[in-house]
Amino acid sequence: MSRLVDPLPAHRFDEAALHDYLAAHLPEAAGPFRVRQFQGGQSNPTFLLEGEGWRMVLRKKPSGALLKSAHQVEREYRVISALQGSAVPVPRNLLLCEDAGVIGTAFYLMDYVEGRVFETPDMPGSPPQDRTACYRAMVATMAALHNVDWQAAGLADFGRPGNYVVRQLERWSKQYRDTAVDGVDPLVEEIIAWLEANLPGEARTTLAHGDFRLGNLVFDQREPVVRAVLDWELSTLGDPLGDLAYCCLPYHLPAGGGDSRGLLGLDLKALGIPAEEDLLDAYCAATGRGRIDGWTFYLVFSLFRLIAILQGVYARAMQGNASSANALAVAGRRKVMARTASQMIAGKQDGG
Repeated sequence: MSRLVDPLPAHRFDEAALHDYLAAHLPEAAGPFRVRQFQGGQSNPTFLLEGEGWRMVLRKKPSGALLKSAHQVEREYRVISALQGSAVPVPRNLLLCEDAGVIGTAFYLMDYVEGRVFETPDMPGSPPQDRTACYRAMVATMAALHNVDWQAAGLADFGRPGNYVVRQLERWSKQYRDTAVDGVDPLVEEIIAWLEANLPGEARTTLAHGDFRLGNLVFDQREPVVRAVLDWELSTLGDPLGDLAYCCLPYHLPAGGGDSRGLLGLDLKALGIPAEEDLLDAYCAATGRGRIDGWTFYLVFSLFRLIAILQGVYARAMQGNASSANALAVAGRRKVMARTASQMIAGKQDGG
């Protein structure tokens, strides 16, 4: 389970007001409860509520000035609701409150799913066979998401089919520049220019998670089975290769703590972690895709998107409004991402 701490000062809210609201709108959460905050995520503050015989998770928007398209907990609630009972494991949604007058921002509640969350891709302490099985389960779950009939699920208006990469590049370029409190990085501007000049052809449209990675999956306590996919803030209708490349970024980032949390430099075979090529083959087989074109573009695009996200984390940290206590350290990963993307563009790192 991700680390739990007392609510950070910037994210404390009126617990008495929440108690009264839940007593009126969600009887199963009536009575006194304890509030603790999950650490690890860097966007929407997430809390564990523990009462007599029950545990629930609350996700809310951060307080303060926010980018218009960011922190949309309402979209998270909608997509999780749409996926209830599907092949994609999600928590049970309980309640959405769009009244900012209750605790200061919109929020929603969902079931707490017991299980294992691996915060780093090397899955420390796990036996090799468990790593292999968990990675395979991760890819199978991603494929199940991309195989969802999003129209039948009531998500036909959840995004705009077509031109996904173009729209995403415009969005994240603007967000990167809007949150560049220390000024833009010339290297990142070069990356943006390369992406604009190397856009792929039109791709298929699927439901895309936007932040699909090992750390956003809850695995069964004992079995290599995914019990829940978390953190749907960036979900939309889009190009599934964006999810796939983002999930594969650890293969292209250096291992170790501090700035990266990657897999480069590790003996993947000894660890039981499948090679990137094996994951791609498994994904193609599960989704009926014959081949993957433009893999380097999607990797660079995913790195740039992460740079823009971390830029926003840094800006919120400078405002004292970040969701995790280590936001400034995490935001330092931007330079590692930019160097890696630049190396991929120059052909100095394997990327396809």
